[in-house]
Amino acid sequence: MKDKLYDDVMAEVFRDDPALAVESLNTLLEEGCTQGELLVILRQLAQAQGGISQISARAGLNEKSLYRTLSGQGNPRLSSLNAILHALGLRLAVVPLAHTPHPENAPQTSPADAAAVAA
Repeated sequence: MKDKLYDDVMAEVFRDDPALAVESLNTLLEEGCTQGELLVILRQLAQAQGGISQISARAGLNEKSLYRTLSGQGNPRLSSLNAILHALGLRLAVVPLAHTPHPENAPQTSPADAAAVAA
């Protein structure tokens, strides 16, 4: 029952502040999350936008199936995840990781360039 109450509270927060919902989702993904954690926040976003019934209709998915998909143990197909995201007004995107490149991919500096930089 505690989780249900938390979901309801988060849905209300996300309904009142959609930008916070997107920021929370992106932060969760950037920091690394389990599939279950991702599905829980998507369920909370669905509740914030009218509930599972409305999202399932907009996504073209079976309502009962969507409940299972957005459970902590759900395992959605990529097509279902895309449909859910689109129904929530979101999309999947790929961005490069913010880290230094592998040495073999780093730009090569010639000895003359290195001397010019040092001077």
